[in-house]
Amino acid sequence: MNHAIRVHTPGGPEVLKYEEIAAPKPAAGEVLVRQTAIGLNFIDVYHRTGLYPVPTPFIPGMEGAGIVEEIGSNVKTLKKGDRVAYATRPIGAYAEFRTMAEDRLVKIPDGVTDEHAAAVMLKGMTAEYLLRRTFTVQKGQTILFHAAAGGVGLIACQWAKSLGVIVIGTVSSEEKAKLAKENGCAHVIIYTKENFVNRVKEITDGKGVPVVYDSVGKTTFMDSLDCLQPRGTMVSFGNASGPVDPFPPGILSAKGSLYLTRPSMNNYTEEAHEYQKSASDLFAVMKSGAVKIDVRQKYALKDAAQAHRDLESRKTTGSSIFVI
Repeated sequence: MNHAIRVHTPGGPEVLKYEEIAAPKPAAGEVLVRQTAIGLNFIDVYHRTGLYPVPTPFIPGMEGAGIVEEIGSNVKTLKKGDRVAYATRPIGAYAEFRTMAEDRLVKIPDGVTDEHAAAVMLKGMTAEYLLRRTFTVQKGQTILFHAAAGGVGLIACQWAKSLGVIVIGTVSSEEKAKLAKENGCAHVIIYTKENFVNRVKEITDGKGVPVVYDSVGKTTFMDSLDCLQPRGTMVSFGNASGPVDPFPPGILSAKGSLYLTRPSMNNYTEEAHEYQKSASDLFAVMKSGAVKIDVRQKYALKDAAQAHRDLESRKTTGSSIFVI
């Protein structure tokens, strides 16, 4: 028996249907994974709503962990019983069993639980490429990270601090401010109470920051440009408040010859060696103790609709998972 969450028509959380489906069989180069934990991420919402269109019906989810149950032909690096995790296309994580290509799976090292692996792969590998490749942060720099108490934020802020970076984080509440402080932020701005542009300028003595990491989107984008130094980099990697409105490119020139990038993890992990190295670097920083993972919300798979409601209403902090 294999249960999964399927979407037949894009829409609100109510379109997430808990259904029984046939267990898949691994093709050549694939393995069958019995999943033990599944990650919950905002990209799942984008797929569900149709912001990122996906042919229907589909099973959402890009992140999970579990145990290899069956091996397809030509599989060379994995065996039955191996603990594995992933954060990659194709979508389809919201299921008890799924098949995955061998080169898209990463062995979970000793000392890392399945739950932590499922909670960290997508968010942690996102933090890796943002900090180490999209804009390579340097010791002594001061950076701005929006949604610092979110899943990516808590990991990225810890990681940045371990690299000697001074992190300014934005959050929506006192509770989240405390959490961000405990996880690497040197300065926390509660954007519902104070103007984050003014505070960034105060903290940096009017200079601004060399980079802004923004997963919020519509409500923070334009003000974030005003936080940047001349020739600073705006890294827009999400749309939690909605897509950024179109704007004339001349604004980037007028505000200091700014750079703008809209990265996606798929482009940073498309090659197998990049994917495996990103995961390896993530597990290494976890095992060093520099990044600690706090799974703060756990749901049954059948409760996916409620999980999405909680995520979209910003009731969640840190990492959330489905436990099988």
